[in-house]
Amino acid sequence: EVQFVESGGGLVQAGGSLRLSCAASGFTLDDYTIGWFRQAPGKEREGVSCIMNSDGTTIYDDSVKGRFTISTDNAKKTVYLQMNSLKPEDTAVYYCAARYSYIVTASSGYNAWGQGTRVTVSS
Repeated sequence: EVQFVESGGGLVQAGGSLRLSCAASGFTLDDYTIGWFRQAPGKEREGVSCIMNSDGTTIYDDSVKGRFTISTDNAKKTVYLQMNSLKPEDTAVYYCAARYSYIVTASSGYNAWGQGTRVTVSS
């Protein structure tokens, strides 16, 4: 069974940094694409970044390019989202999700989801 444990969320001031972790179990990361998504109060879930672990291809939403970095530690079976220069508009619940094989950005393309971790950025 594919499962995730997300961690690393919290309260941070604007301009600060956080690193989110998504620890996977029940599958091998090599064959999967892992995505980070977020949902702010009253808004739809949106894609933040994703990584296709078979070749390291990454995609970032324009709103986070240059500030966020997605990476994988295969030995730890963990995908990270390093978030720097955080802004109040980054406030949301962040979810990691998995899909088998090639990279897609739409959340509908992912079929295994974590429970989410809350990020709050104060101004």
